[in-house]
Amino acid sequence: MTIEIKSPTFPESVADGTVANWLKKEGENVSQDEVIAEIETDKVVLEVVAPIDGTLIKIIKNEGEVVNSAEIIGEFSEGSSDVVETKNLNEDTKDSSEEKIDNKEDKKPKTNNSKLGPAAKKMITENNLDIDTIKSSGKDDRVTKADVINHLEDSKPKSTMLQPPANLGNRPEKRVPMSRLRSTIANRLVAVQQETAMLTTFNEVDMLPIKELRSKYGQEFEKQHGVKLGFMGFFVIAAVQALKKSPLVNASIDGSDVVYHGYQDIGVAVSTERGLVVPVIKDADTKSLPDLEKSILGYSEKARDGKLSIEEMQGGTFTISNGGVFGSLLSTPILNAPQTAILGMHSIKDRPVAIDGQVVIRPMMYLAMSYDHRLLDGKEAVRFLVSIKEQLESPERLLLNL
Repeated sequence: MTIEIKSPTFPESVADGTVANWLKKEGENVSQDEVIAEIETDKVVLEVVAPIDGTLIKIIKNEGEVVNSAEIIGEFSEGSSDVVETKNLNEDTKDSSEEKIDNKEDKKPKTNNSKLGPAAKKMITENNLDIDTIKSSGKDDRVTKADVINHLEDSKPKSTMLQPPANLGNRPEKRVPMSRLRSTIANRLVAVQQETAMLTTFNEVDMLPIKELRSKYGQEFEKQHGVKLGFMGFFVIAAVQALKKSPLVNASIDGSDVVYHGYQDIGVAVSTERGLVVPVIKDADTKSLPDLEKSILGYSEKARDGKLSIEEMQGGTFTISNGGVFGSLLSTPILNAPQTAILGMHSIKDRPVAIDGQVVIRPMMYLAMSYDHRLLDGKEAVRFLVSIKEQLESPERLLLNL
């Protein structure tokens, strides 16, 4: 029984996707619920799993091709694949040769003891290939369709355009297409720069109170709540409280309208191998510090494993980006449209500062807030950033829920 393999049903906010990877090859056996392909959208990578135990018999949409929601991308057969011996391939070639009207002699591929899947057999026959020259990578030394494709690619003459000039020595280059996620990120960043009046204001915060708090209550916090006490949870709470004081920072522009949001959904930027993603902590104003730390940890792990759903990345009224984990001392974060502002965290460095007329060494962090000047005046933006600074420098034990 042949079963159609379809791409996932995309949400309304996702127009289409791209076949990122086929993890299984034609003729390969797969188990039920085993991932056979990955579809990359503008936001996340979606997995396509095998409906039952069986065999992938046909790939309709190859890697790199665009697919729509619930579009057929392949065919699946219940049960194990039929293995064809190479000698049958020769017999089929002979039969087809005898049926030709002009009785011309066809070139027949040589034989060996390798096994062939039906797709590989067809390609070898059509291209009159010598099977002895094809490297096999399948199970039990089976020549797969991918092996045949790779053999054909290797047989093509190399373009001289890709070869380095003789006078430059060995300076190879590699050209690969930009991933769909990376392309989407690039387009949105350019659009933000062109369509908003983005400006950045800076401040610095003394992180000693929070570091002392983590040192004093960190073990007790982890023991009681099952999660480590980090820095991001404090920043999320500080941002929520500051947003309540400055509703305009929590708003967004929609055409000629200003949309005020009566909730605080905080996006937390996470860097992955595929690019930057921003999972959103919904209703962050209703969550305690332990709940926030659990949400942040869970989203970070899912992001790095590529398991984030589109729903977990939609929305958001304000974003926090932490470049400090990579060693950034100071930067200007770019807005996450259509949001009005974004907060950038940076590395904590011991620096001399003046406190009560005395020069002391304190762990200091630069804060950067980029905002859309079309909606926010400098006064409002600076006041918001100062509010975050004041909260972080005076944390309360009640925030720990101990």
